Amino acid sequence: MKNSLKLVPFILLLTGCQRFLDVQPELQVDESQAITNASTAEAAVNGLYNRLGSDGYYGSNFQSLSYLSGGDIQWTGSQGAPQEITSRKLTADNSYVGSAWAAIYRTILQANYLLEAVPALKDPQLTADRKNQIQGEAYTIRALSYFDLVRGWGGVQLILNPTHTSSDNTGISRSSVEDTYAQVLKDLTAAEPLLGATTNRNKITRKTVWALRARYHLYRQEWDQADAYASKLIDDVTNYKLAKPYSAFFANNAAATPESVFEIAYTNSFKNGNYNWWLPPALSGRREWAPNDKLVALLNDPNVGGNRKELIGQTAPPGNLWYGKLYYRTPLGTDPAYVIRMAELYLIRAEARAQLGKTATALADLNAVRDRAGVPLSQAATKEALLLAIEAERQVEFPFEADRWFNLVRTGRVAAVLGITDASKYVFPIPNSEILADKALTQNPGY
Repeated sequence: MKNSLKLVPFILLLTGCQRFLDVQPELQVDESQAITNASTAEAAVNGLYNRLGSDGYYGSNFQSLSYLSGGDIQWTGSQGAPQEITSRKLTADNSYVGSAWAAIYRTILQANYLLEAVPALKDPQLTADRKNQIQGEAYTIRALSYFDLVRGWGGVQLILNPTHTSSDNTGISRSSVEDTYAQVLKDLTAAEPLLGATTNRNKITRKTVWALRARYHLYRQEWDQADAYASKLIDDVTNYKLAKPYSAFFANNAAATPESVFEIAYTNSFKNGNYNWWLPPALSGRREWAPNDKLVALLNDPNVGGNRKELIGQTAPPGNLWYGKLYYRTPLGTDPAYVIRMAELYLIRAEARAQLGKTATALADLNAVRDRAGVPLSQAATKEALLLAIEAERQVEFPFEADRWFNLVRTGRVAAVLGITDASKYVFPIPNSEILADKALTQNPGY
């Protein structure tokens, strides 16, 4: 676990099969006294971002659950957990599933502490605007956390208060999918007026909320609102645009470009673990997963991948091994993790407009992404053709981000594209350790 809360005394550690929500603070410190002034509040909110970027969450394992499930990434290494994912033999004891689940709930718990403590602080150095900003960040990150839980596991336990003792937050039944999504929207709605309408690609602002709402409304098939919220970012041409060519948002150590709405920053002391699994040994990685032949062919096709071929590289002979190079930087592990960027907003709006029958403007949004990639413009002229073209575009636009699997599940296309007909496998299992620790928590069918 990363040192995400070095300066805050309520670090919670997950060890063995110990249930996260019941675990006692390692130092047995009264958490209610932990956030007491402006300094500790700032340390705690920094810790919240580190939770989001931890190895179990956007720093590796949550994202990998999506791209290892999506059919374009092959397992090449020695670890059994990713092999289970790629071979469609996922179990409730899978360590990637367990670590992602725990990391997301750690993030939620950190947000809950902030939401409880910050409004009551009376430090004159903590202005009302800053208190609002911190609360807005906490609400937004909690919303993102529950959004990721519901799209990965279905309806989950809604933990909305801090855990101060071992008896807090126990015996809570799983909420429905509808109620879990409702909590996501409730948190995003609460966050929006608390945040400034500034541009910051590494911190939550009102614009981040708009982008996440566009994604939320797409998943809920609320097309008008998906269109409207995506447009708020797309129309802000001073601050947001597609980086051109494609590699401009990540190559040559680029970071926080106008392509990014929200990306998580890393440093040499707080590392992004993705590089370790993508880079080959010659570049100090393990290459335990790699683009499969189908994806390599798509990215290298000038009519499909275009300049997105920069996402992959090949080792020297005699190996000639293809590898992903979105995460590549020196010092190793200092690459950003991309949570949401402008290409997704264009494709969200394209899909929403296609569903609304606005085929001409939907095609224009799709072609904005294709033009940036240097591929021929699409001629899709019907709703059905547009939806398939958008699906194909996502495949080569976000192959190493948390998109492919969740997108296919959302659109009901898993069976047609991947041949997985058992719908119970469209969600991940609840970790067995969690089931054993809490009788109120029930397993997903089929596991």
